[in-house]
Amino acid sequence: MRFRATIENVPVFYRLIQAVEKLQKKCIMKFTETEMHVICNDDANEALRSSSSSASSSSVAAAILPSYDADEVVMKLAKKNEQAVLSFEMYGMSRSGRKVRVTHDVRIDVMRPAESDKLHEPRCPDPEVHVLLPPLLKLRTIVERLRPLSDVLALRANNSGILQLSINTDTVKLETQWVKCGNPSIAKHGIAQNDEDGDAEDISLNKPDPDKMFCVLVSIRSFLKFLNSHVVSATTILCLCHNHCAILYVYIGEIADAGGVLTYYIPTVIDGDE
Repeated sequence: MRFRATIENVPVFYRLIQAVEKLQKKCIMKFTETEMHVICNDDANEALRSSSSSASSSSVAAAILPSYDADEVVMKLAKKNEQAVLSFEMYGMSRSGRKVRVTHDVRIDVMRPAESDKLHEPRCPDPEVHVLLPPLLKLRTIVERLRPLSDVLALRANNSGILQLSINTDTVKLETQWVKCGNPSIAKHGIAQNDEDGDAEDISLNKPDPDKMFCVLVSIRSFLKFLNSHVVSATTILCLCHNHCAILYVYIGEIADAGGVLTYYIPTVIDGDE
């Protein structure tokens, strides 16, 4: 199988791989003619959707780092000494003004088509609420302070722009609330819709009571992993499927001209008190 592509925005790609590295040591990279999907899957807690190949995320990050100032970076599949590799070719200028090329190979395992076809996003019901999140770096500061106090974090939101993060244990109960967060209309795969579109109007008509709060209990550890994506985040939308899961869309760049979107699925934690 042949694959060759030019990485147009190396800093963004590097930050993307940085975020993935925080989730898992290995990731799956799936290539089509127009898109590249980076996939992490943790059967226990969370999933990130982003020929298929399995690669070390830390090795990919190490390969990309030297190319930050390169004039051109080409990524391609290759085979060297009977081993499949993802090869990164970097073109730039030396201090003496000579054109140089540097190649960094990352060992990979190429997946069979049958294995690749089994990769699917988690099946979830339609979310009851979509809400814009505050800056992820600020959220991380708050959640890191809550982590020593509880293993479970409650995410609550309504269709009036209210967002709540809270913990509730036998010894402590804490809650942080934001108002006027905004409730965008979302199509499949995290595509924001214009409120003037007919489809968006239909969605708004089906919205529940705007003051009704919807809740998902999640692992604080899983939520903190997600918050590492602040390195690429400009806008993040939280979608709650009540008592089922949280879906989070992290846009790489502004929504209008985003270069991609990270999609996180975090399942609910079953809690008898909730």
